[in-house]
Amino acid sequence: MGFLSVLSCAHQWIGSRLQPGDFAIDATVGTGADTLFLAKQVGQRGQVIGFDIQNEALTLAQARIRKQSESSKLGSISMMELSHARMAEAVPGAWIGKVGAIMFNLGYLPAEGADASIMTETTSTITALEAAIKLLRPRGIITVVLYPGHEGGDQEADAVSTWATALPVEQAQVVMYRQLQRQTSPYLIGIEKK
Repeated sequence: MGFLSVLSCAHQWIGSRLQPGDFAIDATVGTGADTLFLAKQVGQRGQVIGFDIQNEALTLAQARIRKQSESSKLGSISMMELSHARMAEAVPGAWIGKVGAIMFNLGYLPAEGADASIMTETTSTITALEAAIKLLRPRGIITVVLYPGHEGGDQEADAVSTWATALPVEQAQVVMYRQLQRQTSPYLIGIEKK
């Protein structure tokens, strides 16, 4: 058995911390794989909010969720056509300091025919990460999958890594999961709030 993919590793880290009834956020909905994963983890009593700037992404995610055979076991899901940079203003006040997990899967929408020039941007991603830290409960987790192999992805990955490295150890523990031989391979940063 080989190493986990970065996405599988992110799911494993979150799955070990997220509880039924928790609040969770998918900061970058994309095709909805992480949104669905979070909704399964929080169960019927939990809630998930997803953000994406592209209506196409939300449509793909809704189709994925509709295909789920055990939809009665999912948490409630709200999706917003909104930048993750506006997360702080869009999330209910009752969620502040109580969110169990927030997932970021940066880059562009990986769907056939999607416009790859529409991608996450460094400034909005850092703003969203700063909001995410405030939303987390103690022992809550943020996962960030970074893609340095595409144009612009390397600068965003460097900025996120620099931001995460600068977090005070009293506030959070930060770890990285990465294949070291290929600098352009996707990698994962996990941030657990203390």
